Amino acid sequence: MTNGNFKKPSTRNQKKQAILDAAEKIFAEYGFKGATTQMIADFAGIPKANLHYYFPTKEALYSQVVQNIFDIWLEAADSFDQNMDPAIALASYINKKMEISRAHPNGSKVWANEVMHGAPIIQDYLETTLKEWTTSREAVIQSWIDEGRMDKIDPKHLLYMIWATTQHYADFVHQVQTLNDGQPFDDGAWQAATRDVKKIILAGVGLQTGGDDGDH
Repeated sequence: MTNGNFKKPSTRNQKKQAILDAAEKIFAEYGFKGATTQMIADFAGIPKANLHYYFPTKEALYSQVVQNIFDIWLEAADSFDQNMDPAIALASYINKKMEISRAHPNGSKVWANEVMHGAPIIQDYLETTLKEWTTSREAVIQSWIDEGRMDKIDPKHLLYMIWATTQHYADFVHQVQTLNDGQPFDDGAWQAATRDVKKIILAGVGLQTGGDDGDH
């Protein structure tokens, strides 16, 4: 296993972050069953014993990786609370979700792989934290619908559409790059993709993007 870092981590925080970064990469590539803590330690550039000092089991490390990406997604949804205008709130949410797909593709892949395999490790998490969060976001969207501020749709389907579209750029990054002449997206391509995703999704619920939506 090739070391993923040019410089070995030294401080406590650096070691823990190096472990988490390596775990995201290895779990994304090999899945929970295929990954080993030795592979992760090697990639992080630390002894296996050090990894187990921070994370006693592979399950504990995997759960932390999943928790981290979900926490990042939760922060992206703050726009639902901060903006009462649906176009601004949803455009901001899409912006942030696209940024996360660019910055954290491995975390998104870990989540996708887990769910596609029936969520054997995080099913309880899906039934509690994710369900509660989704219900609260649905209520906000439904209030906009009830006020006549956007088209009548099932809020769940809008959320599913946003998640599927934005996370596609992380979960299927190889396919995206292949269709982009084998090249990763540059800044301009990410901006164009984000703009078009917002336009398509918001237009589908009777909304328009504007100049105050946090556009890139």
